[in-house]
Amino acid sequence: MREPGFWHGPASLNAHLLKPLAALYGAIAAQRLRRQGLNAGIPVLCVGNYHVGGAGKTPTVLALARLLRDLGETPVVLSRGYGGKLRGPVKVDPARHAASDVGDEPLMLAGALPAVVSRKRADGVPLARAQGATVILMDDGFQNPSVVKDVSLIVIDSERGLGNGQVFPAGPLRAPLRPQLARTDALIVVGTGTAAEAVAAEVAAQGKPVLSAHLKPDEAQVAQLRSKRVLAFAGIGDPTRFFNTLRASGIDVAGQRAFADHHPYSQAEIEGLIAEAKREALTLVTTEKDLVRLRHWSQQIVPFPVTLEFNDPALLRKFVADRLFKAREKP
Repeated sequence: MREPGFWHGPASLNAHLLKPLAALYGAIAAQRLRRQGLNAGIPVLCVGNYHVGGAGKTPTVLALARLLRDLGETPVVLSRGYGGKLRGPVKVDPARHAASDVGDEPLMLAGALPAVVSRKRADGVPLARAQGATVILMDDGFQNPSVVKDVSLIVIDSERGLGNGQVFPAGPLRAPLRPQLARTDALIVVGTGTAAEAVAAEVAAQGKPVLSAHLKPDEAQVAQLRSKRVLAFAGIGDPTRFFNTLRASGIDVAGQRAFADHHPYSQAEIEGLIAEAKREALTLVTTEKDLVRLRHWSQQIVPFPVTLEFNDPALLRKFVADRLFKAREKP
């Protein structure tokens, strides 16, 4: 979906008129958070956010997967497979599945580690364990109570924060903030903006770690693109962040096109972008997550990979190792 502008702007009439519906939605969501879920029998680390839309979950999952492997663990991703038609449980096979089958994020993640898609997350736990998982790395699902989480790490963008701070549909929050804060084990703030400072202060006041991180573009790709003028496009939660990252890397963005998150590109849309790039002598650039939805045109589009790097990796490593130890101590 494309986020309405009033979610990230000053107080508006639209948000005010939607408050009664938001109150009902929030009450149901808060009650749902209290339900008891399945104990997976192995540690479950959930990467989520407080709101709909993008915040950097996928790069965070990949960063945690690298850390877990460094700790001697065998992580397996468990995802709902948003945007895919397969209900699962199914192990994602990049050679066989398309984004329309399993969703773009699981397909991208499956290039780095085993990934299981299951519309009902609890049903995917046995299949994840059958892949040899010692840790289940849950991509999203923080507000879903069907599987017990041993650690919930929440990702927030430092530029966007929580928008207007209202619950859906009056704003972007998936549930009232208080019950979400109570279930947060650590907060990951991506970037150097100030919009997340208030939330970070509340998490820190509860004695929980606030971890700073930043997205680092692939240096070789940056070097290649700096000599070119590009036409950038993205169908992710926050396309503007992608465009800004390109510009901050010294890349000349001559044109940009923003689409809704998980946008199912049509042939006409992509061929139109390719034709425009050729006509204007531009290089067509998109995100890695978008590119997995565009395999037929992958030779004509340049991906722009990024990785998430933590400002204090030792703190993250200690936090994760300690929480895994505690999870395994539980009866």
